[in-house]
Amino acid sequence: MNNPLAPGSLTGTTALVTGSSRGIGADTVRYLSGAGANVVVNYRNKEARARKLVDELTAAGGRAIAVGADLTDPDSVARMMQEAKDAFGGIDILVLNASGGMESGMAEDYAMVLNRDAQVNVVERALPVLNPGARIVFVTSHQAHFIHTTPTMPEYEPVARSKRAGEDALRERIPALTEAGFGFVVVSGDMIEGTITATLLERANPGAIDARKEQAGRLYNVSEFAAEVASAAVDPVPDSHTRYVGDVSGFSTTE
Repeated sequence: MNNPLAPGSLTGTTALVTGSSRGIGADTVRYLSGAGANVVVNYRNKEARARKLVDELTAAGGRAIAVGADLTDPDSVARMMQEAKDAFGGIDILVLNASGGMESGMAEDYAMVLNRDAQVNVVERALPVLNPGARIVFVTSHQAHFIHTTPTMPEYEPVARSKRAGEDALRERIPALTEAGFGFVVVSGDMIEGTITATLLERANPGAIDARKEQAGRLYNVSEFAAEVASAAVDPVPDSHTRYVGDVSGFSTTE
């Protein structure tokens, strides 16, 4: 893993990454910690994996804690924010990485509850503990970001629409966030090889990943995409508040 962030560039700051016990979230935490940030590793039910990551980061000289929270439970989120404040004094970087909706056995509205309602609640609960100049990063996919203009696979559509609903709800808050001195950026990526979502999509629609790879030319892997997410936490916010990762030529940008 080549860290895109300079060593020591985030010393004295604190980052909280939702859903960071594995995958993109875990690698994002590794990059942020490697640059000197204190990090909060959030997990829902993968406590052992989260604590193993914390041990890895602290062994490398970083400061990290693991905090379990169900993002769909406002009280659980409030406790997580309080733990982050108690441990490190406040949050400078909030990465909204956790999402879902393709899991089996969940309620029919689970995707919307997690990908829209919970994302908004996490931001609202974080506001009192955000430090001046804090940055909020919302992680999504091209398939969700462009769902209003470009159809996606039927298996993914409920998730895509809920992710876009979450993005839209947060974008409505940009003026208020800007006035408060907080930055907000959406990181939209193509299908990422090696993620849980890609695995579930491939299971539901065999050949989907290879087809998209052929269309796009190449797909980013987990660590490459995580590097873009970490960079979005520190790079200047684009005027569009959107950072695209990977090919977008197959998507219609006309609303």
